[in-house]
Amino acid sequence: MSATSVSNLAQRLKSGRFVLTAEVVPPISCDPADLMKKALPLKGIADAVNVTDGAGARAHMGAVAAASLMQQAGIEPILQLVCRDRNRIGLQSDLMGAAALGIRNLLILTGDKPTAGDQPEATAVFDLDSMQLSMTAKKIGEGELPTGTKVLGPMPFFIGAADAPIDPKPDWQPTGLKGKVEAGATFAQTQFCMDAGVVRRYLVRLTEAGVLPGLQMLIGVNPLRSAKSANWMRTNLFGTIIPDSMVERMEKAADPATEGRKICVEFIEELATIPGVAGVHIMAPGNDAAVPDVINEARARIAKAKL
Repeated sequence: MSATSVSNLAQRLKSGRFVLTAEVVPPISCDPADLMKKALPLKGIADAVNVTDGAGARAHMGAVAAASLMQQAGIEPILQLVCRDRNRIGLQSDLMGAAALGIRNLLILTGDKPTAGDQPEATAVFDLDSMQLSMTAKKIGEGELPTGTKVLGPMPFFIGAADAPIDPKPDWQPTGLKGKVEAGATFAQTQFCMDAGVVRRYLVRLTEAGVLPGLQMLIGVNPLRSAKSANWMRTNLFGTIIPDSMVERMEKAADPATEGRKICVEFIEELATIPGVAGVHIMAPGNDAAVPDVINEARARIAKAKL
């Protein structure tokens, strides 16, 4: 991707293509080869690949550097940027640096508190919240710092936000998500939500509230490894939705990991038929090897369904 181009992810979403994104956690390493071992299996398969920023409140290879290395290798990155570790000056500098490196896709996040990681005594910054950081990224892309100082050579970012679908109550309104859209988000990647009924009802409510069709929604999915891991996710990962029926399938399966991949592919195929779903974001902590196969099989099934 050239330094002046719109991201491929933005173009594909605009065209109505059902996109599949994945995720790489940069290694605890100074060697680019260790990053490539994780990222290269996704080259030419995923539409774009998230590069996490201090995931789990732990130190890893820097996200901007990792995203640049992946881009040089022909893998389009989605740079995650968290509010936890840098003040507004550092964040503004990283945004300009990312733009200079040709990085266009951003996912703006608050970030886990340091107490969630292995250095709980670390000082949290949180100088900006995620909406303020999104607004900052938008302004830099338009050629200006929040102070009014002009930014030379501005390049607009394709800004994303995190979201967590729910089964909305009658009086619920997507106030938080609306705020993220107003701050500059044009796509969202969600927490794991593997219940098609919840997705349908949630997106209907977003449509009624005017959030859709303007926001491109990528639903978070996981190629489950076992019933135990599914239950752990439901208990420990806030906002995760995995229906009992999927867990029961895993419990009955002779090969739970294979069954989990099958469930994921079937669910992606169903999501591709739901109005308002622009794609999926596949996250598979500890199970990265399953992701390329899931993407390839899901694409084949979606294409076949369109024939």
